[in-house]
Amino acid sequence: MKAPDERLSMKGSATGQHPAFSRIDHRPWPLPTGRWTWRQSWCDLLFAHWPMPAEALRPLVPPELEIDTFDSISWVGVVPFRMEGVMRRPLPDLPWISAFPELNLRLYVTRDGKPGVWFLSLDATNPVAVWAARSFFHLPYWRAKISLQEEDSGFRYRSQRVEGPDRVNFGASYRPTSELYESQPGTLEHWLTERYSLYAQAPDGALTRTEVHHVPWPLQHAEADVDIGDLLTPHGLSIEGPPAHLHFSRRIDVVVWSPERLRL
Repeated sequence: MKAPDERLSMKGSATGQHPAFSRIDHRPWPLPTGRWTWRQSWCDLLFAHWPMPAEALRPLVPPELEIDTFDSISWVGVVPFRMEGVMRRPLPDLPWISAFPELNLRLYVTRDGKPGVWFLSLDATNPVAVWAARSFFHLPYWRAKISLQEEDSGFRYRSQRVEGPDRVNFGASYRPTSELYESQPGTLEHWLTERYSLYAQAPDGALTRTEVHHVPWPLQHAEADVDIGDLLTPHGLSIEGPPAHLHFSRRIDVVVWSPERLRL
């Protein structure tokens, strides 16, 4: 008998009984036809966003990708959170390896009508995860010392990169301030959060697209005290003032497919 996550097929894709597939009607394009290969859960997550002119971001993204804009403005996102259940299908969670905090610095791009995310940097505490993401997904991961503490009705997050040429720091305290809700198509918050692909560049210069799937984000409005530190400095970017938009999500379960090389 096949394992429980091997039994279900949906629209030509062996989806398995993963909770991410409890909703698919919201996807902007069909599920990939191949088998998903990795699973993970994103927890205690803050979306912090600042507006940025697209022309300021153009040098940071390969020319084959379009800088995505909403009402002619692009955005820089900083996302502190923690990971759970990170593992390749069909292996079980492993102590220490499958759970760790992470910090993402991201931009918004599109290619072939598929909007996605371009990461400027990703920081994580787990050296195995850092190695795997660099090796298999070509993502700019760095090892960092990170603490995420739940306190009162919120969270306190601190990150310090411990490798690479730039030992950047970041800090934030944040908490949700509303009931759960689902963003609506056509709104900025939907544009910022509901993205089902990420783009990267392999060492040989080839662009890749990695597809992901999850239910619509269970969002809450949030308040936060964000110390951006020098997170943006290595990329020649600067921002002033607090984030223009803040959102919180307690948890979302995600499946990930293997990267697909794109024709240039």
